[in-house]
Amino acid sequence: MCTLEKRGNLFILTLTGDTKKDQEHRLSPTLISSIRAALAEAKSQAVNGSVLITQSQGKFFTNGFDLRHAQAVGAKSGSAEAAKAELVRMVDLFRGVVADLLSLPMPTIAAVTGHAAAAGMILAMSHDYVMMTSSRGVMYMSELDIGMTLPDYFTALIRGKIGSAAARREVLLRSAKVGAEAAVKMGIVDSAHDSAKEVVGTAMRMADELGKRRWSGEAYAGLRKALYPEVCGLLGLKDSVVLHSKF
Repeated sequence: MCTLEKRGNLFILTLTGDTKKDQEHRLSPTLISSIRAALAEAKSQAVNGSVLITQSQGKFFTNGFDLRHAQAVGAKSGSAEAAKAELVRMVDLFRGVVADLLSLPMPTIAAVTGHAAAAGMILAMSHDYVMMTSSRGVMYMSELDIGMTLPDYFTALIRGKIGSAAARREVLLRSAKVGAEAAVKMGIVDSAHDSAKEVVGTAMRMADELGKRRWSGEAYAGLRKALYPEVCGLLGLKDSVVLHSKF
């Protein structure tokens, strides 16, 4: 599912999978729970100067919600409504992952070395920084292509993270499959790199630079929540005032 490795003050969350199917890293209730447990562990061990990098194995960062799981639930019960209800449950469960990342008391970096589709793109964008390989993988909001609308917190995050109305239109109303260079121009991704190795290396160097600043994690999380008030409001995250220690 996923692992969390600690190297000094750096946390590395890796989406893992033993089979090709598993390495799509589809966001099932089990994977969502595993990610949240890893983030909770990182939060519990956070100190000033901590940084989180999220990466994945295989050719996918994550391929979105596990629709096959929802269909299997429906087939088992013989009800299409049960499948829809399971998808709604995954949407509600994933709300917690986005909330955890937006309130995590440390800088966060997504090292996107493969496709990031639908909820997978939202997972990447929930980080403070996104690095992406241009050799493989796209950012892709597939909902329009499969006849679905978006949860409110998805659209709020997209409005908060993508400043250009034209870019938001391209992503949502054309279901564009956006490569790394285009994603940089659209403000979705911070940098594009030739290989997965370069993406991870760049993420590591940035983590080292950010960690050296030894910022207060509480102050960092408070500023992040203030920066994205719409999505944080929908997620029930409240701003907190953090005063300098001398007060």
